[in-house]
Amino acid sequence: QVQVVESGGGLVQAGGSLRLSCAVSGRIFSINAMGWYRQAPGNQRELVAAVTSGGSTNYADSVKGRFTISRDNAKNTVYLQMNSLKPEDTAVYYCNADLRVTYYRRNAYWGQGTQVTVSS
Repeated sequence: QVQVVESGGGLVQAGGSLRLSCAVSGRIFSINAMGWYRQAPGNQRELVAAVTSGGSTNYADSVKGRFTISRDNAKNTVYLQMNSLKPEDTAVYYCNADLRVTYYRRNAYWGQGTQVTVSS
């Protein structure tokens, strides 16, 4: 059993900052990429940022220079530091972990989502 638990969402004014955390626990052999996605009402879920096990990162153009993704491999945790937030960043943010529960079994696991609301 694998658990993916996000925390850190909330309400913030435009220009403010929030830090999201996502902890992965349970029967884990290894974790490959970890990432953050978001979904606003009426929109498809989109990639915000991702980080590989080696530390390579990838960002959506809309958040480059404002958001920073990082991970602590010892804690199986990924973070998303969000600065200079804009109202258009308002969405439910989901954590995704691409991991192996055994050497041969690889799947993607999702958290339950955390709401981020940015007021103008």
